[in-house]
Amino acid sequence: MGKPTGFKEFPRQSESYAPIEERVKNYKEFVGHLTDEQATIQGARCMDCGIPFCNNGCPVNNIIPDWNDLVYRGEWEKAITVLHSTNNFPEFTGRICPAPCEAACTLGINCDPVGIKSIEHAIIDKAWEKGWVKPQAPVIKSGKKVAVVGSGPAGLAAAQQLARAGHDVTVFEKNGRVGGLLRYGIPDFKLDKGLIDRRMEQMQAEGVSFRTNTLVGAKSVPAGITCDASNFVTPEQLKKDFDAVVLSGGSEVPRDLPIPGRELDGIHFALEFLIPQNKEVAGDGANPISAKGKHVVVIGGGDTGSDCVGTSNRHGALSITQLELMPRPPEEENKPLTWPYWPIKLRTSSSHKEGCVREFAVASKEFVTDGNGHVKALKAVRVEWKDGKMVEVPGSEFELQADLVLLAMGFVHPISPILEAFGVNKDRRGNIAASTEGEGCYATNVPKVFAAGDMRRGQSLVVWAIREGRQCARAVDAFLNGGKTLLPR
Repeated sequence: MGKPTGFKEFPRQSESYAPIEERVKNYKEFVGHLTDEQATIQGARCMDCGIPFCNNGCPVNNIIPDWNDLVYRGEWEKAITVLHSTNNFPEFTGRICPAPCEAACTLGINCDPVGIKSIEHAIIDKAWEKGWVKPQAPVIKSGKKVAVVGSGPAGLAAAQQLARAGHDVTVFEKNGRVGGLLRYGIPDFKLDKGLIDRRMEQMQAEGVSFRTNTLVGAKSVPAGITCDASNFVTPEQLKKDFDAVVLSGGSEVPRDLPIPGRELDGIHFALEFLIPQNKEVAGDGANPISAKGKHVVVIGGGDTGSDCVGTSNRHGALSITQLELMPRPPEEENKPLTWPYWPIKLRTSSSHKEGCVREFAVASKEFVTDGNGHVKALKAVRVEWKDGKMVEVPGSEFELQADLVLLAMGFVHPISPILEAFGVNKDRRGNIAASTEGEGCYATNVPKVFAAGDMRRGQSLVVWAIREGRQCARAVDAFLNGGKTLLPR
């Protein structure tokens, strides 16, 4: 694959980033894809390792060595064909996937791994520029109709696969624009929303219909659900009108922090801050929460917390502190111990580099009021982990000034009222119970109702959602065709 000695001759080439002082002034993407020459050299680094662990490290099982080799040889159009054979939306994963494939790269055992994600980014961007990405409308229509509930990456992948198999697909989205948390949860500076619109146009040309502002599973908006819905569809109506239903919404119930002072103003879940900001960038109204001139505390050290940091920097926050309950990870992973699995190591995002103080092994104890019902500080304590248990360090209590607190501690399960309206069984974590193996995979206990993505597996990565959407589409196609399907897994 590539050049036999390429991994010895060429260093890893990273993508270019706009300067921090420029990019924090707007919400535009700031990561540039590799040039043709750079991508060719990076493709040359893909070694003939014998067993490409990157294929298994990638949730959609991208055929990575093949398109690396094609890029090295300058056969870009063939490369996008191979890339699209396993991944419906490489422009999404090429931007926001954490690249578990690179953690599994054989070259990564004792060297910098192949820049797989950057090559994927370059392939799909060139494919759009050259006009190689075209609608793939089915030649023969099945006459069967499928409803897909949720227009995030799982729903979109399932819808596109099913439409290409010849079924009439309608995607239902409770908000005003298609994309789910791809659109509303991920900031524009990480994923330009024009990329979603472009794919939606392709899918419409393939026969997919979209119904926005439509909440499925209720006759009105239940408590705890934030959406733009003005139309409502019951499960009974869906099951009557469609031959199969795919539930592919997100895991949207956030983990809370029930400590004294939680009821104070100025304390918000992360998506209460991020979703309105994305709507503001799209021209759909102003974000009611502002970080400008404030001391911001972000509780939670994951990707959502990082997005809060990047957005707060663009607002003009006075200071930003991100707290993580777990200890600070090592700067470098123990490769002999963890390869080819996802390693534990310190990950510093582009948002962190824009300005942020990161504190590890810190437990939040109490929110302090300013006397007028608004938060002004957070009391916290440092902790140690002994025998798997968290222990507070005596005398380590401290207080942080906090005018705005953003809770980014993950999501626990999908919105329950919708699941209960369909009558689907749930697992012990509150997700939809549906197996991924054997006959009837992705099927729920309710006849002709299937589930995929975060709503089935819980909070996860975009690339896992795409995988589940594709596999669920295969299961639905087999269900509609008496057990036969030509769709790939």
